[in-house]
Amino acid sequence: MDPETCETSPRGHVLPTPRGDISRHVVDALRGAASVSSPRAPLTTVDPYGDDLQLSLYVLYEMHYQGFAGVRDELEWDVGLLALRARLEERFLAALRAHVPQRVDADAALAPLLLEPVGHDASSVSHFLQRDGTLEQLREYAALRSLYHLKEADPHAWVIPRLRGRAKAGMVAIEFDEFGAGRAEDIHAQLFADLMTDLGLDNSYGHYVDLVPPAALATANVMSLFGLHRGLRGALVGHFAAVEVTSSPGSRRLAAALRRAGAGPAAARFYDEHVEADAVHEQVVRHEVVGGLLSDEPELAPAVSFGVQATVFLEERLGRHLLNAWYDGRSALRAPLEPHW
Repeated sequence: MDPETCETSPRGHVLPTPRGDISRHVVDALRGAASVSSPRAPLTTVDPYGDDLQLSLYVLYEMHYQGFAGVRDELEWDVGLLALRARLEERFLAALRAHVPQRVDADAALAPLLLEPVGHDASSVSHFLQRDGTLEQLREYAALRSLYHLKEADPHAWVIPRLRGRAKAGMVAIEFDEFGAGRAEDIHAQLFADLMTDLGLDNSYGHYVDLVPPAALATANVMSLFGLHRGLRGALVGHFAAVEVTSSPGSRRLAAALRRAGAGPAAARFYDEHVEADAVHEQVVRHEVVGGLLSDEPELAPAVSFGVQATVFLEERLGRHLLNAWYDGRSALRAPLEPHW
């Protein structure tokens, strides 16, 4: 294909600043400034949870979503970039499998998530923000979560054509709510964009990627990792279940935190919506999506369990990063946000 006749993404966000040899190679290749063949840096020693690998995966995955301004669309399926992505995914997935305990029973993996702690949980980000969080910390939290919430439900939609029967019907029912039940203004990604506006943040898609630490990139990347591979459909269902099961109580605390800190009504509305909707979704995902999938394909039980536990593992890593920074009086981002007030 002649590069001169290829379409480029007119509206995609700007390519981020590289954070190492691999991400520099990826960014240069997408800009057309380097060959798409493998980078010189060895991949066997790169930190699977570190800046360079996680940013590289984020950039390569984004080619399957909204792309980047000025980057040719056909590079989404460039065989060299896909081969590099596969090697990075193998490194990330191997690390997750090594760190996550193997549990076959999906219900057993979900059971701890159904129990709410009594009183204040010092290891929980939402508990911290509800009781002690400042408006600036809430702004940081929104900025780093924007990498997912501005495309909320998109990664999970990959699994729909890979399901059937009860699992597919339940998944579509939940996704219908996530996408606003036919109303553009109620799409959850739009509600989060409104939250960001209320907090004085730029709600442009991908705007804060350069400020986001690798622990947050990993929580977004794992959804694309599971979603883009049919063989990981069980893990994606497990991820989806973990998110929906924990969403309602966490959202209640975050809505309270935003009100206590004096944020506007649009900020609280995003989490208010999740308190109500996800209380229903939690039942549907456990009984229809997980239950339906395992009724059809019982051999996927270990994969569902892995998806649940990998989600918990990565969220706990991110939580420790956030709380360590905030308890120390530091920004949890790679650089502080510009003040708004």
